[in-house]
Amino acid sequence: MGYRVAVVGATGAVGREILKTLAERQFPVDEIVALASARSAGKEVSFGDKKVLKVQNLETFDFTGWDVALFSPGGAVSAVHAPRAAKAGCIVIDNTSHFRMEPDVPLVVPEVNPNDVKKAKRGIIANPNCSTIQMVVALKPLHDLFTIRRVVVATYQAVAGAGKSGMDELFNQARGSLVGDPLKAEQFTKQIAFNCIPHIDRFMDDGATKEEWKMTVETRKILDPDIAVFATCVRVPVFIGHAEAITVEFEEPVDLARAREALREAPGVVLHDKREDGGYATPLEIVGEDATYVSRLRIDPTVPNGLGFWCVADNLRKGAALNAVQIAETMVALDLLGH
Repeated sequence: MGYRVAVVGATGAVGREILKTLAERQFPVDEIVALASARSAGKEVSFGDKKVLKVQNLETFDFTGWDVALFSPGGAVSAVHAPRAAKAGCIVIDNTSHFRMEPDVPLVVPEVNPNDVKKAKRGIIANPNCSTIQMVVALKPLHDLFTIRRVVVATYQAVAGAGKSGMDELFNQARGSLVGDPLKAEQFTKQIAFNCIPHIDRFMDDGATKEEWKMTVETRKILDPDIAVFATCVRVPVFIGHAEAITVEFEEPVDLARAREALREAPGVVLHDKREDGGYATPLEIVGEDATYVSRLRIDPTVPNGLGFWCVADNLRKGAALNAVQIAETMVALDLLGH
């Protein structure tokens, strides 16, 4: 028995990845529709190897009778059309930041808090920020063991997080710099090619950027409201794949062997940690992978009960599309979707 599925923002990088992921994971689809803005209507997008969908206009689409809609069109668009879809009886899984911190909208990472999908009173479930998702997947088994007090994280975030335009800017700047062409910074505040920019999203009153704020408040909402988080978010000249250097302070003494075993057994985590040249995962190597990779696991002796590690994941898959599809799969498993 399959479901009627809508993918909103289907022509964007995440929307295309959602379609690809639904097909790869053989989500039980009876009927699927690709939706986007009026200017994209009529374009074609792939669903699996053999099926091509003609994009329909989101603004005039009637969600009545559809079971689930996976949204990734931008926050302003979701703000208008996600409640409209939910009112029509279609469950919305929204990948934008618009609904994440609303108290009656669950914020879900299926490996961490799957049962929160039952709290979707408004018919909307939010997908967390990409950098938050991979971090909480890695933190969950450690929190269960030793109870986290504080997390300090520095991110190394790929330009794919800024969409296709961000990827194009890195490509054009890198090519231009090698042939002596003048470089323009349009998507980012400074040149991104051969550079690192400690600024993602807008600055807030306390000096943090909104991306850093998201990591703090989302981690608390998903994992534990008592966890303190201090984040520094940096855009780096990598096309796809976010990396994070994470230091954690726990309530209880850390046993490294137990930590390694918990990570090795945790759903969605691959422990790739050998103390030798190349014995760690990097963004380039994990593109197209579903898992969150943990490397460089070691005791931090500078704080009580400290542990540090390196964490990488494909931000278009686990950081966006895959997590959204897994939420839909969780709802199917709990018999919460349609029918």
